[in-house]
Amino acid sequence: MTGKDVPGLLEASDVIPAGTKINVTFLGNEDLAMRIAASQAVLDHGFVPVPHISARRLSSQAQLEEYLGALQQIGASKHVFAVGGDPATPEGPYEDSLAVIRSGLLQQYGVREVSIAGYPEGHPDISADVLWAALEDKAKALAEQGLESTILTQFAFDTTPVMQWITEVRERGIQTPIRIGTPGPAGIKRLLNFARRFGVGANTMIVKKYGFSLTNLMGTAGPDRFVTDLSGMLADQPGSGEVKLHFYTFGGLRATAEWAGNFVNPKA
Repeated sequence: MTGKDVPGLLEASDVIPAGTKINVTFLGNEDLAMRIAASQAVLDHGFVPVPHISARRLSSQAQLEEYLGALQQIGASKHVFAVGGDPATPEGPYEDSLAVIRSGLLQQYGVREVSIAGYPEGHPDISADVLWAALEDKAKALAEQGLESTILTQFAFDTTPVMQWITEVRERGIQTPIRIGTPGPAGIKRLLNFARRFGVGANTMIVKKYGFSLTNLMGTAGPDRFVTDLSGMLADQPGSGEVKLHFYTFGGLRATAEWAGNFVNPKA
């Protein structure tokens, strides 16, 4: 959720299981007060906030400490998601999320688990070699600091590259739990817009495999086939380690939560 999604959280709170982790974004058009208010709302409704730390958006160490301190004050600093962020040029001293991790500040403000980014289909602006080196370095740095970690991935429509990426993660000796980014049910046009924005594969064959067609953009699509197929692949490859899902709520928090509940416990 974003800082602006508090009303959507309130609307969906009765269908989200207690204790669910809910990520709170760090957007350039939102301020500290909005981010803290969103994390507070997550806590108030019995969920676990995972505030994002956008390294390249931080203008100074003081800003990072102010943010972490405010999170700690409300009891929302235990879990965070450290990500590089969008700006082409860092706005302060942190070039990437590894710089934030290596700062040593996270533990000082009560952080116990750090999510880090994974890109099963690569990144439009970063080479594969750089992505792999960064993932290995971050996993190693967190382990050395005694912090728990989770790899949280970009969303995808195609299970094949996702499964290949999971296999390579494990072959590289990274045993960190993985949460695969999964789009919640949303309008097809909206899903395609996000795919173009983040460099996610969405050609005709991929979206057909996912469960919708590029010739009919007026409907909605959910991840039923994606989740079912990925589950089968993981069952056939027991060396995959701990792999769960992370939902991107493009169609809204409530729609995603209701889909997940119905998928696990189908209505008669």
